[in-house]
Amino acid sequence: MLFLEQLLNGVQLGVTLFLMASGLTLIFGIMGVINLAHGSLYMIGAYASALIAAATGSVALALCGGLLAAGLAGFLIEFFVIRRLYQRGHLDQVLATFALILIINQSATMLFGRQPLFVKMPDGLNGFVTLLPGLVYPIYRLGVIAVGLSVACGLFLLINETRVGMLVRAGATHREMVRALGVNINRLYAMIFALGALLAGLAGVLASPIIAVQVGMGEQVLILAFVVVVIGGVGSVRGAFFGALVAGIVDTMMRAFMPGLLRHVLSGPDADALGAGLASVGVYLLMALVLLLRPKGLFVRPA
Repeated sequence: MLFLEQLLNGVQLGVTLFLMASGLTLIFGIMGVINLAHGSLYMIGAYASALIAAATGSVALALCGGLLAAGLAGFLIEFFVIRRLYQRGHLDQVLATFALILIINQSATMLFGRQPLFVKMPDGLNGFVTLLPGLVYPIYRLGVIAVGLSVACGLFLLINETRVGMLVRAGATHREMVRALGVNINRLYAMIFALGALLAGLAGVLASPIIAVQVGMGEQVLILAFVVVVIGGVGSVRGAFFGALVAGIVDTMMRAFMPGLLRHVLSGPDADALGAGLASVGVYLLMALVLLLRPKGLFVRPA
């Protein structure tokens, strides 16, 4: 049952990574913008939900507030910074968005300090459910999985079955033709960026009762999100979904079982140290393997 429990933990991590990576792959793959500040939007959503939850005790207000804060921050970042970088090189984009990370982190430090915030688990979800005999799992983590899967289905339908999705896909490969047909590309890109910001904010809101909310929390998850984008294929939402699940499961399983496996051949402290080291680089080894076999990722976006 421990294996099944860790498998569910991996799926829960995977859907959280998907919420981050889906917005990142839309912005990076469709708009051609490397947005290192995407993790800061995750942090903004987590901080806003944590503060609202502490002040009101309302889960609904915390959810709406986190999404609103991340969406508003995304709109401002796109309008004042990103919009001026569409025609610039990737180095300019990296420098500008890295500067945003420093500005947002320092602003959060001045406003809230460096002490982490801990969010109380929602009352209705603060418990456990028996899935199988001997397998008891937290209700909240199951809720995170359900929300992530629902968002994945909704995003797939939006991209593939609606006029907005058609314009998004067309703007990715034939932006000049789309502009010639009278579509406002800047408005379309602003919408895509806002959607990515909302998804990152939702990931931060969902993660806030599980992890500590603190300054810099977005950078670590941003690195994993970029790994997911590379594994799945740049610009592919489907690739982001499956890449996130694979990365989440591999990372969780290696952290849970690698030290125990190594104890069969090494002494306890050595096995623990080596196992922890291998587990921490497991997803990067996976990314390297995928790049060797499929350099463009598991799901290549059609040209």
